[in-house]
Amino acid sequence: MPRSTAALYRRTVRRHRGLVSRSILLLCTWQICEALVPVIIGLVVDDAVATGDGSHLLWWFAGLAGLFLVLSSGYRYGSRAGFATVQHESHLLRGEVVRRVLDPRGTTRKRLPGETLSVATSDAELAAEVVRMAGFACAAVGSIAVAAVYLLRVDLLLGLVVLLGVPLVLGAVQLLAPRLSRHAGEQQSRIARASGLAADLVAGLRVLKGVGGEAAAARTYDEASDRAVGAGILAARSTGLMSGTTTALSGVFLAAVALLAGHRALDGDITIGQFIAVVGLAQFLAEPLSTLGEVAAHTATCWASGRRVVEVLAEPYAVADTGASSVPAGALDVPGLLRASPGELVGVLLEDPAVGDRLLDELAGVLPAPGVRVGEVELDEVGLDARRAHVLVVRHHVDVFEGTLRSNVLTHGEPDWPTVLTASALDDVVDLDPDGLDRAVAAGGTSLSGGQRQRLALARALAARPPVLVLQDPTTAVDAVTEHDIAHGLRAALPAEGIAVVLTSSPALLAAADRVVHVAADGTTVTGTHAGLLADDAAYRTAVLR
Repeated sequence: MPRSTAALYRRTVRRHRGLVSRSILLLCTWQICEALVPVIIGLVVDDAVATGDGSHLLWWFAGLAGLFLVLSSGYRYGSRAGFATVQHESHLLRGEVVRRVLDPRGTTRKRLPGETLSVATSDAELAAEVVRMAGFACAAVGSIAVAAVYLLRVDLLLGLVVLLGVPLVLGAVQLLAPRLSRHAGEQQSRIARASGLAADLVAGLRVLKGVGGEAAAARTYDEASDRAVGAGILAARSTGLMSGTTTALSGVFLAAVALLAGHRALDGDITIGQFIAVVGLAQFLAEPLSTLGEVAAHTATCWASGRRVVEVLAEPYAVADTGASSVPAGALDVPGLLRASPGELVGVLLEDPAVGDRLLDELAGVLPAPGVRVGEVELDEVGLDARRAHVLVVRHHVDVFEGTLRSNVLTHGEPDWPTVLTASALDDVVDLDPDGLDRAVAAGGTSLSGGQRQRLALARALAARPPVLVLQDPTTAVDAVTEHDIAHGLRAALPAEGIAVVLTSSPALLAAADRVVHVAADGTTVTGTHAGLLADDAAYRTAVLR
């Protein structure tokens, strides 16, 4: 995995060397042929027009036609190869960013979803543009070299002026590149931040309306948007300054070349044809010089995007993925909190939600879980794949994907559908639609109610039949009757030797559990049956009934 922007682009060239080489070769052919056009016209004037030789004129016209054929074909197929490289590389970068974000080892840096989306889309696209810019840069340098060689052959002074003047113009332009790169990076960062904030606000719009926070949210977004606009203006100003400087310096330089060539022609040091060629080349050189300026400006922006892509790809992992490749059957032991034996359904009532969130992170492998064991093996000594195959953690907020009910449930092969649907109460949702399990589901589950999404998530978890299943508040959005049905059907869908731990305050689920662990706000734990704790523990009774 590349650790720097330069390493990223070296890898890009290596894995697309064929397309990159083809693009550079053909674009160089195109630009060099363009540089040869005024040279050929000068030769036509000296060899055919000045002498009045009609046959030579026809041959030169045929040569010009062939030159334009090669010229146009070089640009067409060179540009096509460059764009193909960009598309392939941007696709690969998007895949790498997505895989890194979804890596089970997690990341030490938390980003808003919209910010990650911005990196995976616009930044990945811009970062890949560098390889296409390289083709145009090489073509521009090649055509300038051809023009310089011709000018040196025609007149040493003209050639030296071009050879010395072009680097000076380019050097002056490059002085502005670091500033542009810095402003472009700031612009991309602030746009990503505003995009992430917008996505976050839209996702929480219902909550914002419920607490009357629309105005505060709008102000927060306005501030982020204004910062992004300000960064965009700075970047545009730097781009304009760089392009304007390139145009101005190039114009002055080319005017000086044309003026010097005119004097040499009047003195008789060069022919009329050579003078035409020199003036034509002076006018032509505006294009590669301008191209180099534009390439430098665009490359600075692309480099900033490449740096942001590298930052995502090179982020340290939150947890290590080392250890045993399997987990033996045995009891789940969380020191100081609970112990669940095979075949048990354990309810956990937590007065401090933060304790539950941390427990879920530890069991899921998001955070280290010191002392947590399954049988005789510590979870931190097990590889992530084996760990997550053995312990499935289903949080309160789950992801529902675009597709069908069936595709959202199927993750580990064909399940026992009647048992899974009944235990999760998803059978009601299936029976309500003529398409049954093939009922369409919109992205994010927006076509389903909150309760239907919860039942779908529960069905997915039960269909996986993991040895250890951990559920967090799986029935908060369903009605009391449905919750009662789930509580009584849950055990039937669990493996015979499976362990189920349910973090909940639902009396129905707690009553269905073999044991209940009540964790008070001060960390004190009390264990017993739901009925027994209701009768004997006032604190538990208060926590359940509040």
